[in-house]
Amino acid sequence: MISPATTVGIACVAIAGANPLAASAACDVRSGPNTAALVELYTSEGCSSCPPADRQLSRLGEALDPGADVVALALHVGYWDYIGWADPYAKDAFAQRQRWLVQANGGRTLYTPQFFVGGAELRARHTTLRDEVRRVNGTPAAAQIQLQASLVSDKELHLSAQASAPSAAAPLALYVALAEDGLVSKVARGENAGATLEHDHVVRQWIGPVRFGADGARLEREIALPAAWNRARLQIAAFVQDSTTGRVLQAVGGRCTGS
Repeated sequence: MISPATTVGIACVAIAGANPLAASAACDVRSGPNTAALVELYTSEGCSSCPPADRQLSRLGEALDPGADVVALALHVGYWDYIGWADPYAKDAFAQRQRWLVQANGGRTLYTPQFFVGGAELRARHTTLRDEVRRVNGTPAAAQIQLQASLVSDKELHLSAQASAPSAAAPLALYVALAEDGLVSKVARGENAGATLEHDHVVRQWIGPVRFGADGARLEREIALPAAWNRARLQIAAFVQDSTTGRVLQAVGGRCTGS
C-alpha cells in the first residue's frame, strides 16, 4: 500500500499505551468512486533480477502522479529455492496465484520479477507502471469494499471485510491481505549470496478467494500476529477480482495497525 490516497476515508481510534500497536486500536477503510490500482509484484530472494524490482515497488509512490490511488503487494514465490536460498517469505499459494494470473492473461511462462496491475500483466515494452496506474485510476469502480481491523490483543488482529458489485455479471471473489514493510534479509547462498535485501509490502497473510453470492461477499477472521512481525509496519488490503479474466474491479488498503 502506498498512501492514504488509496481510500475514501480511514478512521482510526487511538488508545493509550506504550505498545506501538496500541496507537491504532480500530480502523475502517472504504473504497472510492474510481478504481484503485492493485499492483502485484511476484518476486524471490533467490532471483538475482528481483532486487531492482523490489526497490521499484518500495519507491513506487515517487514514480506515480500526485494523488495516485494504489494498493501495492509483494508476493514472494519459492520455485527458485532449489538454486540454494530458501525465500523466507515465499508461500506456495503465491506461485499458484501467479500461474493463474499468467494463464488468465493468455501466457504460459512463470518468471520473476513479474508485475501485474489490476490483474493484467505489465509488459514493460508497451507501457509503464505509471501509465497503467493512471489508466486504472481513470476507470469508475465496478465494486465497493469496506475493510475493518481491530486488535483483539497484542497477539491477534480481527479483520472484517464486505464487498458488493451490483452491476457485475461475472463470477467474482473477494481477497484480503495483511502485509509488512521494512523487512531485511541477509542472503547467504544462491544468486544473491552476500547481499542484504530490503522489502516492503510483503504479504504475510492471504485470505481468499471468498466467492460472491447474491448479496456480495463478507468475511470475518482472527489473524494471529507472530512476535517477529513489526506491528507498526503492518498494512491491510482487500480487492475484488473477476474469477474468470483476473480483472480487479476495486482495491483498497491502508496502514491501520501502527503509529
